[in-house]
Amino acid sequence: MAVREILKMGDPRLLRVAQTITAFDTDALHLLVADMFETMHAVNGAGLAAPQIGVDLQLVIFGTAEVNPRYPDAPAVPRTVLLNPVITPLGDEEEEGWEGCLSVPGLRGVVPRFAKIHYSGFDLYGDPIERTVDGFHARVVQHECDHLIGKLYPMRVRDFSRFGYTEVLFPGLDASQDD
Repeated sequence: MAVREILKMGDPRLLRVAQTITAFDTDALHLLVADMFETMHAVNGAGLAAPQIGVDLQLVIFGTAEVNPRYPDAPAVPRTVLLNPVITPLGDEEEEGWEGCLSVPGLRGVVPRFAKIHYSGFDLYGDPIERTVDGFHARVVQHECDHLIGKLYPMRVRDFSRFGYTEVLFPGLDASQDD
């Protein structure tokens, strides 16, 4: 396992549409997922998408079992490996919330996201995953899956008066990395 370099906004690899995974339960996939979790934990992330480490695959991981210093008030999200995800909004209701990103370090912005979603895809072994979620869990999934279609959260910010440096907006919050 290794901590991988996280690409930063401006790198054209973050703007690509990721490729569908066709082979599950491979040694290479297991190693990639292990590296992704190690990388995410090293920077207190809530999630990480394969394109953020330069891997052009439809793969996201997320999960916050314990209190995350960067999201101290957020509820726990189950540790999940999600391949080839599909998100279906359940209604038109949106919720605004502050987001950061490991690929956009030091910044946060208010982003509208669907309040309730259904997501499906596959786990590392090719077994189906289906969940209906809301709140922080729904926000994390939508944020990570945006990376698979070449979108970073600043592209979704509607009001740039609520976008800025974490250290200015939230003094005292761990802003060493943001996601």
